[in-house]
Amino acid sequence: MLIPFDDHYFMKKALQEAQQAFDKGEIPVGAVVTHNNQIIAKSHNLTEQLTDVTAHAEMQAITAAANHIGGKYLRGCTLYVTLEPCQMCAGALYWSQLSRLVFAAPDEGRGYRTLGTQLHPKTKVDHGILEEEASRLLKAFFIQKRNMN
Repeated sequence: MLIPFDDHYFMKKALQEAQQAFDKGEIPVGAVVTHNNQIIAKSHNLTEQLTDVTAHAEMQAITAAANHIGGKYLRGCTLYVTLEPCQMCAGALYWSQLSRLVFAAPDEGRGYRTLGTQLHPKTKVDHGILEEEASRLLKAFFIQKRNMN
């Protein structure tokens, strides 16, 4: 049986957000937050546009989801993000008490797992969903940046 709203569906939505970031010259990371199988927040990196190093896709999504819910905790929510969160974002996810994190591509150099940052003990983690697509977009961005310089 085909489930229309599964991890692939929501990660495709996060990839659409990442493409928007790419188109704006931002590092192409996109995120969506779901609750009860509905998207309640979506975002992409805005660090260049806002000249704010904290304007990562995850941080934007956490804020939007909390505003939607009307509270600071994201219990019962899932964050889909195209790149493994950094330790700053993982820290924010810890405090938000996110129920589930799903990320596409690992970040071997700056990801929270490499740096030893912990998520909330109750947060379930899945990864590798549409990893190739997310990695391809990130690689294309950095190739384009290198060729511009």
